[in-house]
Amino acid sequence: MPDAYAARALFTTGIVNREPVDQVVSLDAYQGDIYFFTDLRNLEGRSVTHRWEFEGQFMGQIDFAVGGPRWRVYSKKTLNPGVSGKWTVLVLDESGWPLHASIFMQGPAQEE
Repeated sequence: MPDAYAARALFTTGIVNREPVDQVVSLDAYQGDIYFFTDLRNLEGRSVTHRWEFEGQFMGQIDFAVGGPRWRVYSKKTLNPGVSGKWTVLVLDESGWPLHASIFMQGPAQEE
């Protein structure tokens, strides 16, 4: 379906009323949960996956059944302090086709 897409897809430190509280692309010395929020359009009746990777390694995936023409979903990971690297979330449709990809950097921006 060519008009199926992710209208918004972003990392955030929280979700309130099914909406992200902020948008983050990197965090230093942050301990806690990081969320990946997706606002999906025209995917009703289909399934979508959030595939989490850290430094290119598969870390898990969450599957969602899309129940409407506009459907908001999120998944989360708990970040460990002292870990640095690149998180990637791929938003995939049921065939594995990528609808979106986002990157988040954890840890210090500069090496000491």
